[in-house]
Amino acid sequence: MEKLIKAEQLAQEIHDGSTIALVGFGGMGQCDKILKAIGKRFKEEGHPRNLTVFHTAGQSDKSNGIEYIAEEGLISRVIGGHWGLAPKMRKLIEENKVDCYCWPQGQLTHLLRAMANKLPGQISPIGLGTFVDPRIEGGKFNERTKEKEDLVHLLNIQGNEFLLYSSIPFDYVFIRGTSIDENGNITTEEEPLKLEILSGAQAAKAYGGKVIAQIKYLAKKESFHPKDVVVPGYLIDGAVLVDDPNTEHRQVPSTVFNPIFSGDVRTPTGNFHPIPLDIRKVIGRRAVQELKSPVVVNLGIGIPGDVIGPIAQEEGLNQTITLTLESGVIGGVPVGGNEFGITRNADAIIEHEYLFDYYHGAGIDITFMGAAEVDRYGNVNVSKFGGRTTGCGGFIDITQPAKRVVFCTTFTGGGLEVSIEDGQLNILQEGKIKKFRQQVEQITFSGKYAAANGKRVLYVTERAVFVLTENGFVLSEIAPGIDLERDILQQMDFQPIIDKNLKIMDESIFLAEPMSSSLSKKLVKVI
Repeated sequence: MEKLIKAEQLAQEIHDGSTIALVGFGGMGQCDKILKAIGKRFKEEGHPRNLTVFHTAGQSDKSNGIEYIAEEGLISRVIGGHWGLAPKMRKLIEENKVDCYCWPQGQLTHLLRAMANKLPGQISPIGLGTFVDPRIEGGKFNERTKEKEDLVHLLNIQGNEFLLYSSIPFDYVFIRGTSIDENGNITTEEEPLKLEILSGAQAAKAYGGKVIAQIKYLAKKESFHPKDVVVPGYLIDGAVLVDDPNTEHRQVPSTVFNPIFSGDVRTPTGNFHPIPLDIRKVIGRRAVQELKSPVVVNLGIGIPGDVIGPIAQEEGLNQTITLTLESGVIGGVPVGGNEFGITRNADAIIEHEYLFDYYHGAGIDITFMGAAEVDRYGNVNVSKFGGRTTGCGGFIDITQPAKRVVFCTTFTGGGLEVSIEDGQLNILQEGKIKKFRQQVEQITFSGKYAAANGKRVLYVTERAVFVLTENGFVLSEIAPGIDLERDILQQMDFQPIIDKNLKIMDESIFLAEPMSSSLSKKLVKVI
């Protein structure tokens, strides 16, 4: 097949100063063989140098993907959404070794479509009031970038504010598929996600860039069903065939291939076991009490992605709600951890960017998200905290237009230990890090914007529940066994408004058996 090339040959072709785009999601969908070859050439020859790297979602599970090219000198600028599982890349950003722009993940996926149409950029209200807003930080993610050009611009269209995310022409885009036929058509039958490979390919072509695919299998021409072709052959300039899928083309971090994750096999529900009763399950259980069926739900990475799905399964709620993950997966039980983005028994797996269309336009009924810091205005930070430049991922795209938002976090961090006995919560050792602060380090969710738009926002912890109102940040519930002054107010950097009808969180949250369908609330007298 004429389009087959060696990864080493491709690495030699990339010129200094090129712009390359990567497609992947966490530890899945990256072109590891290609990226290894680029990193190897740089270490041996010092080239290619000063690359701009564009990507939408995070591109590593701590050891693969973008980590292969995370070298000082190789990359001079990165434009992406998340680096929480890319320690080498994150270090380059934190040490000001690269220019770094952090944009919302959904806007990055939609920018690909705007570029495919050769438009000047992606226009959206998503990001207003957050660190992406040019009146705040403009998405410039480290000190080195603050003096560099603005790539996000404020527009006023018919009296309404919007952000313009500027187009970034690509010299190369690297996409991953399962099979390629003799005409260059790409299919994704063994991939766990579809992602944005078609949009990425068309974006590159619009600016004269090359589209390179990494694939596992070769097929005879005209052997694919036409509806199975995800990227047609006329868009493909070259294809790299992997030699060792175990190291170069793993389906997910935990396995080379599992048909469950590609949707080819469904697992009996009897195989699912309840997760143990711990601090994360307590938080997830209280969050799940906000579900009112039928609803379409989004789960974020961290506590929500790890526990909401299993709890919904345990409580028999999976048949009355529709779970979605920003990766394009609908239905099923999320896997979580460093395999966030996939589920067992998915109902549908659609393109990454098309699920963001729904999030942006209709607004998800309810989203469950994590939180690293919360301040007195209800602002939430998940993107930059404690010296870590994690990034926002799809957080802004999902929380800003969502009808209801539930943030899930431990009350303090860094060594927190609790016991859960007889329906009571006891603090054994307080965390060293206060998460409820006077002011967050970076605004990833704007409490002011949410309150102005009448959004219902809850902040759920293991010991307290807060609600954002037009009057301020209100403490509405505390856990049984918790002392209001010692365990809550003294562990915050600001004084919340205390609801005059402060409630005790439902005791069933803190018991080993499944929660009761009757979720009664008890009142506690505030002194």
